[in-house]
Amino acid sequence: MNHQPLIELRDVSKVYPLKAGDVVALDRMSLSIDAGEFLAIMGPSGSGKSTLLNQLGCLDRPTSGDLLIGGRNTREMDDHELTELRLNTIGYIFQKFNLVPLLTAYENVEFPWLMKHRRPDDTGRVESLLSQMGIDTAMATHRPAELSGGQQQRVAIARALVNDPRILLCDEPTGNIDSVTGRQIMEMIKGLNEQGRTVLMVTHDPTVAAYAKRQIVIRDGRLA
Repeated sequence: MNHQPLIELRDVSKVYPLKAGDVVALDRMSLSIDAGEFLAIMGPSGSGKSTLLNQLGCLDRPTSGDLLIGGRNTREMDDHELTELRLNTIGYIFQKFNLVPLLTAYENVEFPWLMKHRRPDDTGRVESLLSQMGIDTAMATHRPAELSGGQQQRVAIARALVNDPRILLCDEPTGNIDSVTGRQIMEMIKGLNEQGRTVLMVTHDPTVAAYAKRQIVIRDGRLA
Protein backbone atom coordinates (compact mmCIF):
# COMPACT_ATOMS: atom_id res chain seq x y z
CA MET A 1 0.00 0.00 0.00
CA ASN A 2 1.39 3.40 -0.99
CA HIS A 3 2.06 5.80 1.85
CA GLN A 4 0.13 9.00 1.30
CA PRO A 5 1.29 12.25 2.91
CA LEU A 6 -1.33 14.43 4.64
CA ILE A 7 -0.19 17.48 2.65
CA GLU A 8 1.62 17.48 -0.66
CA LEU A 9 2.82 20.32 -2.86
CA ARG A 10 3.69 19.39 -6.43
CA ASP A 11 5.60 22.02 -8.40
CA VAL A 12 3.66 24.85 -6.75
CA SER A 13 4.42 28.37 -7.97
CA LYS A 14 2.88 31.61 -6.78
CA VAL A 15 3.42 34.68 -8.93
CA TYR A 16 2.20 38.16 -8.05
CA PRO A 17 1.90 40.29 -11.17
CA LEU A 18 3.11 43.85 -10.53
CA LYS A 19 3.63 46.78 -12.90
CA ALA A 20 7.36 46.74 -12.26
CA GLY A 21 7.48 43.04 -13.16
CA ASP A 22 6.18 39.74 -11.81
CA VAL A 23 7.25 38.71 -8.32
CA VAL A 24 7.78 34.95 -8.00
CA ALA A 25 7.00 34.25 -4.33
CA LEU A 26 7.12 30.45 -4.70
CA ASP A 27 9.13 28.82 -7.48
CA ARG A 28 8.02 25.27 -8.46
CA MET A 29 8.11 24.03 -4.89
CA SER A 30 7.50 20.38 -4.04
CA LEU A 31 7.07 19.25 -0.44
CA SER A 32 5.48 16.33 1.41
CA ILE A 33 4.24 16.57 5.00
CA ASP A 34 3.07 13.51 6.93
CA ALA A 35 0.23 13.43 9.45
CA GLY A 36 1.55 14.22 12.93
CA GLU A 37 4.63 16.13 11.77
CA PHE A 38 5.86 19.30 13.45
CA LEU A 39 7.50 21.30 10.66
CA ALA A 40 9.32 24.62 11.07
CA ILE A 41 9.58 26.79 7.96
CA MET A 42 12.54 29.17 8.14
CA GLY A 43 14.20 31.66 5.83
CA PRO A 44 15.07 35.33 5.46
CA SER A 45 12.41 38.03 5.21
CA GLY A 46 10.75 37.98 1.79
CA SER A 47 11.85 34.40 1.07
CA GLY A 48 8.31 33.09 0.60
CA LYS A 49 7.62 31.62 4.08
CA SER A 50 4.28 33.33 4.64
CA THR A 51 3.26 32.77 1.02
CA LEU A 52 3.90 29.05 1.54
CA LEU A 53 1.86 29.05 4.76
CA ASN A 54 -1.02 30.81 2.96
CA GLN A 55 -0.92 28.10 0.31
CA LEU A 56 -0.88 25.31 2.90
CA GLY A 57 -3.82 26.94 4.67
CA CYS A 58 -5.79 27.32 1.42
CA LEU A 59 -5.96 31.07 2.04
CA ASP A 60 -4.57 31.54 -1.46
CA ARG A 61 -4.53 29.44 -4.62
CA PRO A 62 -1.33 28.47 -6.49
CA THR A 63 -0.59 30.17 -9.81
CA SER A 64 0.49 26.74 -11.06
CA GLY A 65 1.10 23.29 -9.61
CA ASP A 66 -1.03 21.20 -7.27
CA LEU A 67 -1.70 21.21 -3.52
CA LEU A 68 -3.19 18.01 -2.11
CA ILE A 69 -4.60 17.77 1.41
CA GLY A 70 -5.71 14.34 2.59
CA GLY A 71 -5.32 13.11 -0.97
CA ARG A 72 -7.73 15.72 -2.38
CA ASN A 73 -6.45 18.19 -4.95
CA THR A 74 -7.44 21.68 -3.78
CA ARG A 75 -7.28 22.89 -7.38
CA GLU A 76 -10.39 20.82 -8.09
CA MET A 77 -12.33 22.22 -5.11
CA ASP A 78 -14.77 25.11 -5.44
CA ASP A 79 -14.90 28.04 -3.01
CA HIS A 80 -17.52 26.35 -0.83
CA GLU A 81 -15.42 23.17 -0.52
CA LEU A 82 -12.31 25.21 0.29
CA THR A 83 -14.22 27.12 2.98
CA GLU A 84 -15.37 23.80 4.49
CA LEU A 85 -11.80 22.52 4.42
CA ARG A 86 -10.49 25.64 6.19
CA LEU A 87 -13.28 25.51 8.77
CA ASN A 88 -13.02 21.80 9.61
CA THR A 89 -9.44 20.73 8.96
CA ILE A 90 -7.16 23.72 9.58
CA GLY A 91 -6.61 25.95 12.62
CA TYR A 92 -4.73 29.24 12.30
CA ILE A 93 -2.50 30.98 14.86
CA PHE A 94 -1.15 34.35 13.73
CA GLN A 95 1.62 36.64 15.00
CA LYS A 96 -0.82 39.55 15.39
CA PHE A 97 -3.47 37.27 16.99
CA ASN A 98 -6.16 38.47 14.50
CA LEU A 99 -8.84 38.53 17.19
CA VAL A 100 -12.04 40.49 16.48
CA PRO A 101 -11.70 43.65 18.64
CA LEU A 102 -15.44 44.07 19.31
CA LEU A 103 -15.94 40.50 20.52
CA THR A 104 -15.07 39.15 23.97
CA ALA A 105 -12.44 36.44 24.34
CA TYR A 106 -15.25 33.88 24.65
CA GLU A 107 -17.03 35.18 21.53
CA ASN A 108 -13.77 35.14 19.55
CA VAL A 109 -13.27 31.45 20.34
CA GLU A 110 -16.91 30.63 19.66
CA PHE A 111 -16.90 32.38 16.27
CA PRO A 112 -15.52 29.48 14.14
CA TRP A 113 -17.87 27.12 16.01
CA LEU A 114 -20.84 29.31 15.01
CA MET A 115 -19.62 29.32 11.41
CA LYS A 116 -19.47 25.52 11.38
CA HIS A 117 -22.48 24.51 13.48
CA ARG A 118 -24.78 27.51 12.83
CA ARG A 119 -25.62 27.65 16.53
CA PRO A 120 -23.97 28.75 19.79
CA ASP A 121 -21.79 26.27 21.66
CA ASP A 122 -23.99 24.39 24.12
CA THR A 123 -21.40 21.66 24.76
CA GLY A 124 -19.02 23.62 27.02
CA ARG A 125 -16.16 23.23 24.52
CA VAL A 126 -15.38 26.96 24.25
CA GLU A 127 -15.23 27.36 28.04
CA SER A 128 -13.16 24.18 28.41
CA LEU A 129 -10.60 25.28 25.80
CA LEU A 130 -10.26 28.75 27.35
CA SER A 131 -9.78 27.14 30.76
CA GLN A 132 -7.09 24.80 29.36
CA MET A 133 -5.33 27.88 28.00
CA GLY A 134 -5.41 29.57 31.42
CA ILE A 135 -8.21 32.02 30.56
CA ASP A 136 -10.76 31.96 33.40
CA THR A 137 -14.46 32.80 33.14
CA ALA A 138 -13.98 36.42 34.23
CA MET A 139 -11.15 36.99 31.74
CA ALA A 140 -13.24 35.40 28.98
CA THR A 141 -15.65 38.37 29.18
CA HIS A 142 -12.84 40.82 28.30
CA ARG A 143 -12.24 42.18 24.82
CA PRO A 144 -8.79 41.66 23.23
CA ALA A 145 -7.59 45.22 24.04
CA GLU A 146 -8.07 44.47 27.75
CA LEU A 147 -5.81 41.41 27.59
CA SER A 148 -2.01 41.09 27.47
CA GLY A 149 -0.27 39.82 24.33
CA GLY A 150 0.23 36.40 25.90
CA GLN A 151 -3.41 36.18 26.93
CA GLN A 152 -4.51 37.19 23.42
CA GLN A 153 -2.33 34.47 21.93
CA ARG A 154 -3.85 31.89 24.32
CA VAL A 155 -7.32 32.99 23.19
CA ALA A 156 -6.15 32.69 19.57
CA ILE A 157 -4.94 29.11 20.19
CA ALA A 158 -8.27 28.19 21.77
CA ARG A 159 -10.02 29.66 18.74
CA ALA A 160 -7.77 27.65 16.40
CA LEU A 161 -8.70 24.45 18.24
CA VAL A 162 -12.46 24.92 18.66
CA ASN A 163 -13.39 22.90 15.54
CA ASP A 164 -10.80 20.20 16.35
CA PRO A 165 -8.61 20.64 13.24
CA ARG A 166 -6.07 18.05 12.11
CA ILE A 167 -3.67 20.75 10.94
CA LEU A 168 -2.42 23.78 12.88
CA LEU A 169 -0.77 26.63 10.97
CA CYS A 170 1.32 29.00 13.08
CA ASP A 171 2.75 32.21 11.60
CA GLU A 172 5.45 33.57 13.96
CA PRO A 173 3.33 32.49 16.99
CA THR A 174 5.73 34.08 19.50
CA GLY A 175 6.52 37.21 17.46
CA ASN A 176 4.50 39.67 19.56
CA ILE A 177 5.05 38.31 23.07
CA ASP A 178 7.89 38.28 25.60
CA SER A 179 10.32 35.37 25.74
CA VAL A 180 8.90 33.75 28.90
CA THR A 181 5.34 33.77 27.53
CA GLY A 182 6.75 32.66 24.18
CA ARG A 183 8.21 29.53 25.78
CA GLN A 184 4.86 28.76 27.44
CA ILE A 185 3.06 29.17 24.10
CA MET A 186 5.59 26.91 22.36
CA GLU A 187 5.18 24.24 25.06
CA MET A 188 1.42 24.37 24.41
CA ILE A 189 1.92 24.02 20.65
CA LYS A 190 4.39 21.17 21.20
CA GLY A 191 1.80 19.44 23.42
CA LEU A 192 -0.85 19.79 20.70
CA ASN A 193 1.54 18.12 18.26
CA GLU A 194 2.19 15.30 20.74
CA GLN A 195 -1.60 14.74 20.84
CA GLY A 196 -1.40 13.98 17.12
CA ARG A 197 -2.01 17.29 15.39
CA THR A 198 0.11 18.24 12.39
CA VAL A 199 1.82 21.57 13.10
CA LEU A 200 3.28 23.82 10.39
CA MET A 201 5.07 26.87 11.75
CA VAL A 202 6.78 29.83 10.15
CA THR A 203 9.47 31.35 12.35
CA HIS A 204 12.71 33.31 12.02
CA ASP A 205 13.77 32.34 15.56
CA PRO A 206 16.06 29.26 15.84
CA THR A 207 15.06 28.66 19.48
CA VAL A 208 11.39 28.48 18.42
CA ALA A 209 12.23 26.32 15.39
CA ALA A 210 14.03 23.89 17.73
CA TYR A 211 10.63 22.73 19.04
CA ALA A 212 9.85 21.26 15.61
CA LYS A 213 10.78 17.72 14.57
CA ARG A 214 11.79 18.87 11.08
CA GLN A 215 13.03 22.19 9.76
CA ILE A 216 13.10 23.47 6.21
CA VAL A 217 14.67 26.66 4.91
CA ILE A 218 13.28 28.68 2.01
CA ARG A 219 15.27 31.15 -0.08
CA ASP A 220 13.87 33.01 -3.08
CA GLY A 221 10.73 30.86 -3.14
CA ARG A 222 12.64 27.59 -3.22
CA LEU A 223 13.72 25.00 -0.69
CA ALA A 224 17.32 25.78 0.21
